[in-house]
Order: sequence, then C-alpha cells, then structure tokens
Amino acid sequence: MSEAVLEIHQLGFQYGNKPVLSDVSVSLQPGKYYALLGPNGAGKSTLFSLICQLLRPVSGSLHLMGKDTQQHTRYALKQLGIVFQQPTLDLDLTVEQNLRYHASLQGMPGKLTRQRIQEELTRFDLANRQKDKVRALNGGHRRRVEIARALLHKPRLLLLDEATVGLDQNTRDAMNAHLRELCSHEGITILSSTHLIDEVKPNDELIVLLNGQVKLQQRCQEAMASLGVDSVQQLYRQMHIGGEQ
Repeated sequence: MSEAVLEIHQLGFQYGNKPVLSDVSVSLQPGKYYALLGPNGAGKSTLFSLICQLLRPVSGSLHLMGKDTQQHTRYALKQLGIVFQQPTLDLDLTVEQNLRYHASLQGMPGKLTRQRIQEELTRFDLANRQKDKVRALNGGHRRRVEIARALLHKPRLLLLDEATVGLDQNTRDAMNAHLRELCSHEGITILSSTHLIDEVKPNDELIVLLNGQVKLQQRCQEAMASLGVDSVQQLYRQMHIGGEQ
C-alpha cells in the first residue's frame, strides 16, 4: 500500500437489497483536512461506520496505515479518533472522568493519561473546567471535550461526523480553524463530514459523495477552477446537490 493514512478501494455496502455505497475509492494523505460533502442520505454516516468497524463492507477494502482493517481491527481502532454527530459524553461525570474512562479503554497508563488530559484540555482552553460535570457545560464546550477525548491517544486519523451541527456560528468558526491547525501543526489527518457549505475552505481537500458514489476528490480551490465557478455554493449547484443542503 501507499503512505496514505487511509486507503479505500472499491468499497460497497447495502442494507438488505438497498445499495448505500457503490465502488467508493478514496485516499487520505497525512496532515490534510478532508471535507466530506453530500446531502442527507448520500452515505456519509455509513462510510464512517465502515471505517470505524461498526459495519462490514459487502465488497472492497479499507487499509489504515497500510493494514487491512478487517484483519487488523484492534490496530485500526487505535489509529482512529471519532466524534459522532450525537453527543456521547456521560453528563453526570466530570470532564476529567470522561477523559479518564476513554484513556482506560485505550489501555493508557496512569502517568501518560494525566499528561495527555492536561495537554488536550489546555489546547482546547478547558483546563479550568476539568472538575466540572459535563452537564454544566454549554454545547460548544461539550463538543470541545469530545474532540479532546478523541485526540487523547494521539490517533493518526480523526473522524468528525457532522460534529459542529447545533453550534452557533462563532463557535463553529473557532472550532473549524482549530481543527485545521491540528492538521498543519500536528500532522493529523481529519475527515469531516458535513452538509454545511460555509465550513468548506478553499485549501481543504474536497470529497463529494452523492447517491452512494464519490463524484469528486480534489482540492477545493482546484475543483472550483476546473468547474469554472467562484464559490463552493456554485460548485454545489453545478453538481446538482445544492438544493439538498
């Protein structure tokens, strides 16, 4: 396999007799931010479930850091950090307790756990909320805790499934800027699914999923130039998905 963090080759999946993904092939390189775009029902969440091993593909293959995820499941899961659209924090535990629980599931020793919790909470400006119960946090702070938790074990690939849905504009903007810094400064690869056009930036790597098929994988700025459009909104309209945002 190549040096790609994630290599997906001719992936197919269906629920019963209903095809959901067909012949999906993508390659994610280290230190890049990938925006996975598509309307509701395009297959984005199913693709994430396949990467996370929650579902098994009907056809094709997934390789994470060069290893087949079906044959090396435990290894693959250790390379992943995941933030789902639906919150998964325990509201009655403190921020620190939620992170410690995740660290224990990853088999992290105590000293390293303490160190990584401090590093990530400081990074997300949450060090002063460490002892607070999650129930006391607002939506933006809860989402920061979830991302900090996903990064605790230093994954090579961070998956964000509509992770900014429900957040106010200022919080979304700040979080998206911070995530891109993770790519450039930490070398983490991020795959972020969204249907929010304004979250896609010209320097992002763009993957468009429509009706279970990859219609485009290209740097956003280059994709706009090749289609002769001046904005991501126009790109959406050009690809006939703008009406399903």
